[in-house]
Amino acid sequence: MSAAPPKVLLYHPMLARFEPALAAEGWGVAKAWDLDDGDRAAVRAMAHAGDIPLPREFLQSLPNLGLIACVGAGYDGVDVAWCRARGIEVTNAAGLNADDVADQAIGLMIAGWRGIVAGDRAIREGLWRENHRNPASSSLTGRRFGVVGLGAIGEASAHRARAFGLEVAWWGPRPKPAPWPRRESLLDLAAWSDILLVASRANADNRGLISREVIEAVGPDGMIVNVARGSLIDEDALIAALKAGDLGHAGLDVFAEEPTPAQRWADVPNVVLTPHIGSTTHETVPRLVARTIENLRLFFSGRPVAHPVPAET
Repeated sequence: MSAAPPKVLLYHPMLARFEPALAAEGWGVAKAWDLDDGDRAAVRAMAHAGDIPLPREFLQSLPNLGLIACVGAGYDGVDVAWCRARGIEVTNAAGLNADDVADQAIGLMIAGWRGIVAGDRAIREGLWRENHRNPASSSLTGRRFGVVGLGAIGEASAHRARAFGLEVAWWGPRPKPAPWPRRESLLDLAAWSDILLVASRANADNRGLISREVIEAVGPDGMIVNVARGSLIDEDALIAALKAGDLGHAGLDVFAEEPTPAQRWADVPNVVLTPHIGSTTHETVPRLVARTIENLRLFFSGRPVAHPVPAET
């Protein structure tokens, strides 16, 4: 009798759509939200949305787990050091979504800065009259575009910003070669910037990185755009600053809690919101799935995975 195929665990319902691709490889599929205790020993690998926290107690209940394959670039929900100390490798799909997420960042910037969403709403609500138009917005040309975290997404966004005539600078915790200057500190970058883009990788050490002080440094004429992780911003402080006029605009594709409650934003002015769709395109999603399948194939064949996440430094 042939051995049963190894099982790949889908940890979150948002990954259920990947089940046919896994089954096509001949692997069994288990679902964390409907997991039979008898299947736990059969689970050898996991497909995971990397921003969702993985409790250690749950991982310890899977005695033969050897790989956590994060479908996207992020893996902030995974304690990589803890996993590797227990023989569980962690992979991701870094770089594959950078262009699409950068497009989302620039789209949020333009939509918020030029009042595009507000203008759309005004027309739909019948507020456009012959003797009335929305207040004038400011030109983007010549504005200062600060990037927090110059990884693949930050760099792709910076190139796009330059094409729109913006001046670019950046800050990250470690210097690196770049065609744009690195400011001395995050606070210095925030004070310099008209638009501050948050593109940093999230981890346990930078939760709330964009603090009240940073938000106020961007100021009443400035804008904050976040396409990284909601945990990077003090969201309560951001909302308070928008309501008080201490921050001019915001554009958010990620939130502290996802899905974010609609009522949380009902009376927040000058903010453009999208539901974490930066990398969700017809072109990028298949590439992310293919990268995940590649790492699973290598793992199940006993070979080194191709895309392990970097060791923490």
